[in-house]
Amino acid sequence: MITTDICIIGAGPVGLFAVFEAGLLKMRCHLIDALPVVGGQLAEIYPQKPIYDIPGAPGIIAEDLVKNLMLQIEEFKPGFTLGERVEALEKQEDESYIVRTNEGTAVHCKVVVIAAGLGSFEPRKPAVEKLEYFEGKGVHYMVKKPEQFRNQNVVLAGGGDSALDWTIFLADIASRVTLVHRGDTFRGAPDSAEKVFELAEKGKIDLILQSQVSSLGGNGVLKEISITGNDKNVTTIPTDHFIPLFGLSPKLGPIADWNLGVEKSAVIVDTLDYSTNVPRIYAIGDINTYPGKLKLILCGFHEAATMMQSAFKYVYPDQKLSFKYTTVNGVNAF
Repeated sequence: MITTDICIIGAGPVGLFAVFEAGLLKMRCHLIDALPVVGGQLAEIYPQKPIYDIPGAPGIIAEDLVKNLMLQIEEFKPGFTLGERVEALEKQEDESYIVRTNEGTAVHCKVVVIAAGLGSFEPRKPAVEKLEYFEGKGVHYMVKKPEQFRNQNVVLAGGGDSALDWTIFLADIASRVTLVHRGDTFRGAPDSAEKVFELAEKGKIDLILQSQVSSLGGNGVLKEISITGNDKNVTTIPTDHFIPLFGLSPKLGPIADWNLGVEKSAVIVDTLDYSTNVPRIYAIGDINTYPGKLKLILCGFHEAATMMQSAFKYVYPDQKLSFKYTTVNGVNAF
């Protein structure tokens, strides 16, 4: 059992900044995220995308913002459970909660903060024959442990940043890497696309364009993949693993069963402190809704700061939250 003051569901930018605001108030945090890395959409969907509405950081690259947020909260030593999805929320006799994941991890906390962005992410699955049959038998929708692909034949499909980045990374680990893309240009970062073309030219990977994986085969475990070109020609190649990377589809997930006020797949909150209709449960960031809501990272940061002031009373019920201001070199600080 992991014990903490605040359990934050979602390790995206708003969830990470919430750790900082909690840390200023001497409250400990543990974060849970279904993705294998911190950063939420910034890390998984568009790591190279510039973000223009972060104060003092014009045009900051998404993955750099995540790195900065991690650096900012380092001194508060938060705990992380990554690659696991929250499945259950159990209220205790003392009004605290136990949060449980699909992998059996349990977190005991005094406050729950839902900072899950647009909800839990589920992979977008391509229309490939026998795809679901081979899930867990050679089909993977995200790379959690790259070492499992060492000296293996791997086929990836997709045209975005994830497909490009993992193709480049696995080229030095797998026995053979094949990237299949239905077009002849990529949606991902130009620099990554250039590297993939260079690897193909040097014979370090196989790049199959204007084609799609159409079916999978094998006796109990994945052994081969059939690829259909835009010209309708079909090619079958041996493989140990297939990794389709077509992005993630956001869903509210188990949160929808927690008796929270929900409107159009978003959690209704009170703008006084971003609390939900259930005591000790807050929702911040894109997961919440209220009149005038703007789905901006900047707004989520504000919500995190405000709600932590409210959560303080549950963590330290015998203390009154107050600030003493002093002047350091002519600058007000607390």
